[in-house]
Amino acid sequence: MTASRRDFLGSTLAATALSQANVRGANDRIRLAGLGTGGRCQYLLSLANKAGGCEIVAVCDAYEPRRAQAREKLAPQSREYLEYKEVLERKDIDAVVIGSPDHWHVPMAIDALRAGKDVYVEKPVSHTIEEGVALIQAVEQTGRVLQAGYQQRSWDLFRLGADLVHGGRLGKVTMVESHWYQDYIRNFGRLTEVDTAKLDWKRFLGNAKDQPYEQRHFQQWRWYWDFGGGALTDLHSHWGDVIHWYMREDQPLAATALGAKRYHTHWDCPDTISAAWQYPSYNATYNGTLVGHLEGGTLVFRGTDGMLKITREALALYPEGVLGAEKTNYPEPIVTARATGDGTLDHMRNFLDCVRTRKKPNADVRSAVASARSAHMGNLAYRRGAVVTA
Repeated sequence: MTASRRDFLGSTLAATALSQANVRGANDRIRLAGLGTGGRCQYLLSLANKAGGCEIVAVCDAYEPRRAQAREKLAPQSREYLEYKEVLERKDIDAVVIGSPDHWHVPMAIDALRAGKDVYVEKPVSHTIEEGVALIQAVEQTGRVLQAGYQQRSWDLFRLGADLVHGGRLGKVTMVESHWYQDYIRNFGRLTEVDTAKLDWKRFLGNAKDQPYEQRHFQQWRWYWDFGGGALTDLHSHWGDVIHWYMREDQPLAATALGAKRYHTHWDCPDTISAAWQYPSYNATYNGTLVGHLEGGTLVFRGTDGMLKITREALALYPEGVLGAEKTNYPEPIVTARATGDGTLDHMRNFLDCVRTRKKPNADVRSAVASARSAHMGNLAYRRGAVVTA
């Protein structure tokens, strides 16, 4: 990343109340297991391999080809499992990486925490607001490390953005706009062949209501209420977490949302949605549709002294008071920066470091639960057709 800025002194990590005797040495190998080894979990495990200092010893999934693929690609010496609780019974496993559908996140994470394992769990950490409360309790009662998959918190580009906002460069921020557009027609929405003889469908369902196998429910689970939460939990949840981090305020007073199934009519969740949240000191909005990629995902922080525009590729800070009133062009930015890579590798490194040192991870449980909660509030507003208040 290129930018004119001071070096960060590090995030505000607080050590847990564990004795020094329990802190791992820097050279100790961490033994990992993957739970729910689809594409995202395989990517995360590959980053753990790249980070070094760890060994993948177990892979677990309800679909045999996925766990076999994970083992063959990432850890040929590892053991395959169908039942994740058998993985947690192993005393030699230090931590788990959870990449399952959303409805499995909290059950798996709580079981892992209580089994003495540290946890990296993909976002959103919860499938309901109520689950988030239980997850916080489990982390704080067990003293284990839990890192949520909000990788922007370990990403230098986004850490620079936080530094700008927290340093007062935007003045008073009153509005944050966000959007994310993805192509589920030509790209992400493609279905692939599934060998149902090798899928334990009942195990995949878990605590979801009993229902017959349906390919879209299995492969596009993010867009069905039983398993995921649509665009607000899958996409906006990332931006909501950045908003909370930058604004230092993560409890919305109210949420509202309007949406519809405009193209992907086979889903439960809307493919097109507009949502808004009111916080004590600012308002936040989200617009998204899943029919094309153009513009991708963007955040805009609007303040009295400047406007910060940030994506996963770059950021720019534009000053207020330079152009004439209501001009449609931008002034020259006073700060620019470009990303040099995906911050997920640094996020995995942060997790592994916290497993060794017992420090608080960058995306800790309380901030992660708050980010999931705001997304759930938006979904409740959409489904009820009414404003939802805290």
